[in-house]
Amino acid sequence: MRIVSLCPSLTELIFDLGRGADLVGITRYCIHPAEGVASVEKVGGTKDPDLAQIIALSPDLVLFNEEENRREDHDTLRQSNIPVLNTFPKDALETAAMVRAIGTAIDCPEPAEQIANDIEARAARVSSAARERKPVRFAYLIWREPWMSVNQDTYASALLSLAGGQNIFADREERYPTIELSALVDHGVDLVLLCTEPFAFKAKHIDEIARATNLDPQRILIADGEYLSWHGSRTPDGLDYAESLIVR
Repeated sequence: MRIVSLCPSLTELIFDLGRGADLVGITRYCIHPAEGVASVEKVGGTKDPDLAQIIALSPDLVLFNEEENRREDHDTLRQSNIPVLNTFPKDALETAAMVRAIGTAIDCPEPAEQIANDIEARAARVSSAARERKPVRFAYLIWREPWMSVNQDTYASALLSLAGGQNIFADREERYPTIELSALVDHGVDLVLLCTEPFAFKAKHIDEIARATNLDPQRILIADGEYLSWHGSRTPDGLDYAESLIVR
């Protein structure tokens, strides 16, 4: 089978399903596993794939994510009779269902079922443990200039909320709302998480936010964006990681 993946987390999943050798095209942002992706042809980025190059590869399946990729690229591939599997999981259980769907599509249902079962088991454990603790009011910041966060309709928020967090920007209409730092204090935040992607927050930004808000720097943490935004085979560890951030 010839597979093209236009989403880094799905590329990682394909390798973890034991089908990395079937990948004939990936994006330049597909970096895991490093040794595996090094030899796979690159077909551009997630937002600017080379569609002519993809079509020339004659893939049996293109893996697509609604948030990472563009709808017009999806439609062009479909119009060119290229099979596309569209994904957009927003929480752990939807991710488990996605893993099973991909496993079926590429004819490796058993390893997919193992990963999906692991996701569901860890999600159940994390959720059960969270019910025994006081909720932690958090903000998850993804960008600077302007400052941006996430609402409840996002994968990162779902993982952190399952672990006992309460997103202070959960009810914002935009999935990635622009915010003022003063809102952190106004909403009584307990924990501010600065993700490492798409903006690469550093320790200096902890100091910047602490100075601007008078929040205790100990309540501001750098968070690994891959564990909180890469859905697929990374989700089981992502659930445990989310819990480790909320339970400190």
